[in-house]
Amino acid sequence: MENKFFNERIDESSFKFFLKDINKCKVGFYSIGLYPASLAYNCAIHSDNKNLLLAPRPGRNLLGAFSDEVISQMNPEIIKKISEMGITTDENSIQIQNNLSNLILKCDIVILSSNSNHIKNDIALAIKLKKDLKRENVVLTCLVGSFCVDDKDNKPFILCEKYPDLAFFTGFHRHGALRNKEDSFSANFCHPDSLTAFIGTKILNQLSPNIQVSAGVHNLECQYIKAIKNVSSIFSGFVNTYHSKKPGLLPTINTVLLSQCFDQAASISYITRKVNKVNEKYISLKELGYGTDLIKAYEIKKDNFIETKDYTFSQLNAVTADVLGSMSLPTKGKPTRNFQAGQVLSEMLLKLKRCPNDISEFIEWCDKYDLSQGDLEGLKSLKFWPHIYKKYKIYNNNSSMINLIHLCFYSSYDEKKDIYNVLTKEEQIINYCQESVKSYSSFEMSNKLIGKDIFDNLDDLYTKIFSKSFAKNSQSNQSKKISHSKDEYLKVINIVNKYFQNESEK
Repeated sequence: MENKFFNERIDESSFKFFLKDINKCKVGFYSIGLYPASLAYNCAIHSDNKNLLLAPRPGRNLLGAFSDEVISQMNPEIIKKISEMGITTDENSIQIQNNLSNLILKCDIVILSSNSNHIKNDIALAIKLKKDLKRENVVLTCLVGSFCVDDKDNKPFILCEKYPDLAFFTGFHRHGALRNKEDSFSANFCHPDSLTAFIGTKILNQLSPNIQVSAGVHNLECQYIKAIKNVSSIFSGFVNTYHSKKPGLLPTINTVLLSQCFDQAASISYITRKVNKVNEKYISLKELGYGTDLIKAYEIKKDNFIETKDYTFSQLNAVTADVLGSMSLPTKGKPTRNFQAGQVLSEMLLKLKRCPNDISEFIEWCDKYDLSQGDLEGLKSLKFWPHIYKKYKIYNNNSSMINLIHLCFYSSYDEKKDIYNVLTKEEQIINYCQESVKSYSSFEMSNKLIGKDIFDNLDDLYTKIFSKSFAKNSQSNQSKKISHSKDEYLKVINIVNKYFQNESEK
């Protein structure tokens, strides 16, 4: 898919003409859910520019994402301005509601704001319309922060992986915050072509003085983080509610959740950027606002340093804020919907004194709290987590928290007893956080997994440190079961290692 403002050979006159009139460039939102509708409200408050167009999908109301109660509290003048964003005048001076074709004809950036239920069809239609309408230089962008599912094999995938040149727009917002005239919104506009990212950011920054957008090139990595942090948000919602009287616990768990989101994305970035290279032909990452051009991670394997991760994307502050904001209780208003789902899980464990029997029982509870399954993208990621884990060769020490919350729903009845104890006991969950983030090569982890402390056997300790031949023997210990330890967190680490075994870890 060609998805840039300019072709590979940039004509000087057309380039200058485009940038000269950049203040006239228009942005279109298609599908119109809560997120884009709230953004439109913010723009209507702070700007009189007519550079934002809206088009609901067929059968959908322009303000349908808002409840009647919320609409009744809105400023009528702002509602009028939003309504005008959704109207176009045809050649006969007749006003009609915008559709996707209108947006592609009139806009320079079209943001497909549908969720994972519709985005595959929407992008296929948008690509076709670009070609049919001879508007190839319109930059298609998505908001979807979840995994899509392939219709053929029912396996999950990242949309930006299938369409490497698809732009990705992401930022953090709470319910109602974007309708607060005193609040502001920061976001990243990501496209692997640095020039497209640079120009697209300028266009988006014109929508409202209270919307600050920064350029980035890591569309795929940011989309993965957006998808996987929804699961982390469920975990954080549970912990913040169940362990609310233990404030020292919360920073530890949120830190692990954040770092594991980034560790996973860094592993994926290292692999995918070999194929989908970042284009810095015209503008460098530093010129886009990155602190450094590369942040690489290396591991020692067979006495050599081997590159294993690429953390360059971690410099995108709006992405980090998105993860942290999704895992935090607000001082005002409601937390994210996935966080609220975690709060529901807390209520379940408090009342039932056990983990949910299955995901269906949990969904029933969510329904009681007015959280529909369609609104909880984290549950979709949780369902497909074993496929995601295997597909992207994710290590257990980079995903131990998601592994734990997944098995809270999907493990056996007896295993859930130990998982329940780890989730609900402060000392157990802290120890799980500490120990489960260690790599398979950690000799301390290996020894504790068989119920021993490393300092109980000084011969083994000496051999491990000074003899390279010990490495092979220690690896065989990793598969052993705990037989004598009473610590539930060690048992749960064993349970996790039983369910999640990547070939790269064996």
